[in-house]
Amino acid sequence: MRSYDLTDFLTTSALLNYQLCAKQRNWSSIITVILEGKPLSNHDQALLLHVLDYLSDVYGKMQRNLGPLSVLHPLRATALLYHASKQVIIPDLMTCLLHDTCEDFKPARFKDSIWDKLDEKFQTFLKEIPESHQERLRKHLQWLTKEPSETYYHYIGNLLDQACDAPEVVRVKLADRLDNTFDMRIDLQDPLEGVDFFEIVYQMVFTNTYQGYKPERPHQPTVILNGAQRLYQLFKNIVLLSLIRQKGAAAGDHISEELFKALATVSMKEAQRIALHVFGYHETDVSKFRGLLMETMVYSQSGGFDAVTLPNTASRLNGLLLSVFDHPERESRKKRLAALYKDKYLMIEVAIAFVTIFLNFLNDPAYFIHGISAAGVRPES
Repeated sequence: MRSYDLTDFLTTSALLNYQLCAKQRNWSSIITVILEGKPLSNHDQALLLHVLDYLSDVYGKMQRNLGPLSVLHPLRATALLYHASKQVIIPDLMTCLLHDTCEDFKPARFKDSIWDKLDEKFQTFLKEIPESHQERLRKHLQWLTKEPSETYYHYIGNLLDQACDAPEVVRVKLADRLDNTFDMRIDLQDPLEGVDFFEIVYQMVFTNTYQGYKPERPHQPTVILNGAQRLYQLFKNIVLLSLIRQKGAAAGDHISEELFKALATVSMKEAQRIALHVFGYHETDVSKFRGLLMETMVYSQSGGFDAVTLPNTASRLNGLLLSVFDHPERESRKKRLAALYKDKYLMIEVAIAFVTIFLNFLNDPAYFIHGISAAGVRPES
């Protein structure tokens, strides 16, 4: 599998952002970065220049949660997709670049005159591809659009049902989540660089001499996305990966399978960063952390992470997905995540649990969490 590394992502993101900050943007250079220099015909190059010009206009000066321009997201997601793909297929490339436009940009958001110009640009580059490709692009963009009335579970389930014979759409969704997972921190370097998470865990469990994890850098100022909010994003990845496995949506497609493994690996490493951050800066009691690790190990080996469970007093890990994360209503979810953020020991348990779950996805090609479905998160009867 190719490397999907936070440091490489930050480098690519900075390079693209630098190009976007220019007074006169060089879209050809941006295409080179996205496709890692893969060759294009003159026609396809010209077509992509039109698509990128449209994206620039429709996103305008919109910003991501952490501050950078929103247009970075489809550019980076496409770069991640083509990091796994040797062949450039123009309709699929366009799908990835445009995957959020139907959901995020409705006519009511713009003045009529501006929307008319944007739609004219869209129709112009659409006419440059064959009609069959036009229909395919429209259909795929519709599948990738989450409706306001849909829960995330229903949206993903519906998307995968429709894309059962279209692995290229599954690839786009995986690349989308891969970018969203990377894009939860703006660091100069990966906090895991030079740190062996599993050695720390081994020291913690098997020795009485370990003095604890001591980060080399001082604690950074509180950021927009805290550890609890990052864990919620990892929960969404668990939902996506479980539903893909249940429905066999990545089976037989080596690009989807590579992106699946990449998302599981990147998610596992983010869970490690969260656990080490709490242990290194907030709750540094080695004996307490050792107890949490041992409890999580026993719970995991008993099959606790194989299925959705109901909350009970036997373990705080019982009912974890239901009680902490299964809150489609935004305000209810905010309250639950705020409570999780205050409970640093529970944050450590959740992070370690998530490391284990993502390892299970990587170790067992048939693994998924039973009870996660398009209907929601419910224990199986």
